[in-house]
Amino acid sequence: SNHPDLATSYNNIGTVYTHMGEYSKALSSYERSLEIRKIALSPNHPDFAQSYHNIGAVYYKMGEYSKALSSYERSLEIQKIALPPNHPDLAPSYNNIGSVYDEMGEYSKALSSYERSLEIRKIALAPNHPNLAGSYNNIGFVYSHMGEYSKALSSYERSLEIKKIALPPNHPDLASSYLKISNVYTHMGEYSKALSSYERSLEIKRIALPPNHPDLATSYNNIGSVYDEMGEYSKALSCYEKAQDIWKKSLPSNHPHIADVKRNIDNVKKKM
Repeated sequence: SNHPDLATSYNNIGTVYTHMGEYSKALSSYERSLEIRKIALSPNHPDFAQSYHNIGAVYYKMGEYSKALSSYERSLEIQKIALPPNHPDLAPSYNNIGSVYDEMGEYSKALSSYERSLEIRKIALAPNHPNLAGSYNNIGFVYSHMGEYSKALSSYERSLEIKKIALPPNHPDLASSYLKISNVYTHMGEYSKALSSYERSLEIKRIALPPNHPDLATSYNNIGSVYDEMGEYSKALSCYEKAQDIWKKSLPSNHPHIADVKRNIDNVKKKM
């Protein structure tokens, strides 16, 4: 009953429950798997790293960040014993720890974890590997939270450069990069730059998504708010109305986005 293969089975069942969003069932499967491994395997066996990682990921999804953190850190400790210092498998571990700190609002700790992950990836991967784009993106995200907008901008732009090399021209991931860059420009009050990034993001989304996809409405709403800030009220209004039209078709009528865009429309009409 404590054979290692059984641990693998419980682990696989946990993964299925995780995909289904059944987190408490996933957790008990992963913990059962871990119990068996503790009996069957030597204390720092690499399989333990997988167990603690999976348990950490479920806690993260459940919003139990301190539990997620201690599981992820336990996983990393075991990996550090089993692997050489800059092994590529360590990068995702530092990355996961960074995302927990990010959620907890511990931005300087998040930053140092993300930067450690990036260091390893730079050693292990080709210069324009998509995973590097992910690292720069995460670092940009933390700087943005910290209000360090110029640093956020250069990280996001580095991420975008890599994505442009690694991905086809109208890949949806490029749209998300342009979106993040626009948000930073908006915070910096650089509205015309924000606008051109938002519009580039929208162009890509229009190619990649069906005509009434809710993400398109988000783009129109964002562009509307920039025009609003710039005092271009009639342009703002037409963007808000496009957003409203799409959201009404694609979202339930009580969705907060619909109320928000209605408020935007009412406010901009008062200014005209």
